[in-house]
Amino acid sequence: MRAAIIAGGKGTRIGMLYPDLPKPMIPICGKPLLQWQIESLVMQGVGDITLIVGYKADVVQAYFGRGEHYGAKISYIVEDKPLGTGGALVLLPREDTLVLLGDVYCDVDFHRFVNYHKEKQAEITLFAHPNSHPQDSDIVVVDNDNRVTIWKSKKDNKRDELRNLVNAGLYVFCGNALPTCETVKCDLEQDLVIPRLADGRVYAYRSTEYVKDMGTPERLAAVERDIEHGTTVVRNLRHKQRAVFIDRDGTLNEEHGFILAPDQLQLIPRAAEAVRMLNSSRYLTICVTNQPVVARGDVSFRQLGAIHARLDSLLSNEGAYLDDLLFCPHHPDKGFYGEVQGLKVDCECRKPKPGMLIEAARRYNIDLSQSYMIGDRTADIAAGSAAGCKPIGVKTGAALADEKFAATTDEVYDNLLDAVKSILELEIDSK
Repeated sequence: MRAAIIAGGKGTRIGMLYPDLPKPMIPICGKPLLQWQIESLVMQGVGDITLIVGYKADVVQAYFGRGEHYGAKISYIVEDKPLGTGGALVLLPREDTLVLLGDVYCDVDFHRFVNYHKEKQAEITLFAHPNSHPQDSDIVVVDNDNRVTIWKSKKDNKRDELRNLVNAGLYVFCGNALPTCETVKCDLEQDLVIPRLADGRVYAYRSTEYVKDMGTPERLAAVERDIEHGTTVVRNLRHKQRAVFIDRDGTLNEEHGFILAPDQLQLIPRAAEAVRMLNSSRYLTICVTNQPVVARGDVSFRQLGAIHARLDSLLSNEGAYLDDLLFCPHHPDKGFYGEVQGLKVDCECRKPKPGMLIEAARRYNIDLSQSYMIGDRTADIAAGSAAGCKPIGVKTGAALADEKFAATTDEVYDNLLDAVKSILELEIDSK
């Protein structure tokens, strides 16, 4: 596997801080962003790297040379005039290539990313994740197999509420997906990725790993803080992860019967603050929720997706996000008008069974024994215990008064925020 880094940017928003440097050469904790990327690639065995440079190309070339000092073999494509983010890719060899944008700081398991691309037999695989500012990011919509079906640009002012799944600026291109005809100017997303969506071979690799653009002074400062605190390293999926699993209805959002439409969903006061605190910690934040309304025929999968888009939107309005949301659409009891027969099963994912937590652990390399399950019902406590997590109850929603399952916990807090504060305080005390 080879890599190409698109490193020709000037950086209009952050360039005022470093007017004499191209954007990828802006220092982060004492060394250029581009050096962080190269060292990460080399450490994972990707040493054949092409740097696509333009603005102040001589600065980049003088610093990195041919890459011997970094254990890499570095070649250059120098744009005499800007060719857009994708124009120079026509000059790459026709083979599978990791493509990174040069204004993105990342600490990811590239092997895992590439293997996913190969498993899907994709033409293009893009790295996707939720973030705290989806409003100014390109959003992708995926199907049940993570095939990208819709691309919503950050420039689109008419976007409806969508799930928080953002294109992060890292790609794997199949050799035959790279451009073959030289063009004057080419946009990577608009001209290379989006036109291929109709082929059904563009996939999103969803990950909780650390990827952030540093296009503003505020984001640059945030990346430096995260590096200094070790947050970037621990999120790499080569390492075992810790998670806080959160129930939805009655724990994260108000519960007043079944939620059947997006406008019925309202967050519990300060729940977004709790999620935002977790986003700044080493814990993944994963919602696991029973949604029998699908099996009952009350809502379709599409309608449930709209409800969860509303949840994502309310959280992002307060700078918070869920790393993932898993739901169980099944219900074992029959006899409801309009029910979906294929979903009326005794499954392994419906809480109090631990199936959703175990699936999340598989996806994100989670150590369940170092994780927590927070909920308002005994089913949540039972599921957490069965998965090997530390169960925590909250007094919102059902407040554990349902007594449906013989499950108890000594840790019960008034609300989600108090429960999260307790977890994070314990984390500080253990250091």
